[in-house]
Amino acid sequence: MKTKKLREKNIEELKKLLTEKEENIRKFRFDLAAKQVKGVRQIRMDKKDVARMLTLINEKDKQV
Repeated sequence: MKTKKLREKNIEELKKLLTEKEENIRKFRFDLAAKQVKGVRQIRMDKKDVARMLTLINEKDKQV
């Protein structure tokens, strides 16, 4: 997800998206361990999205 779109969301929406992405990463790790996954690009992208969301949440907390 692009940073520009993430900046438009409020903290509650970011936290909801964050939990969804973290759940996707957890599920993907189990699938990877069971060798049910071919590509690993999606987990990399999800991790970067999580980092972006955490950064934006921290920035918005400091502004308030």
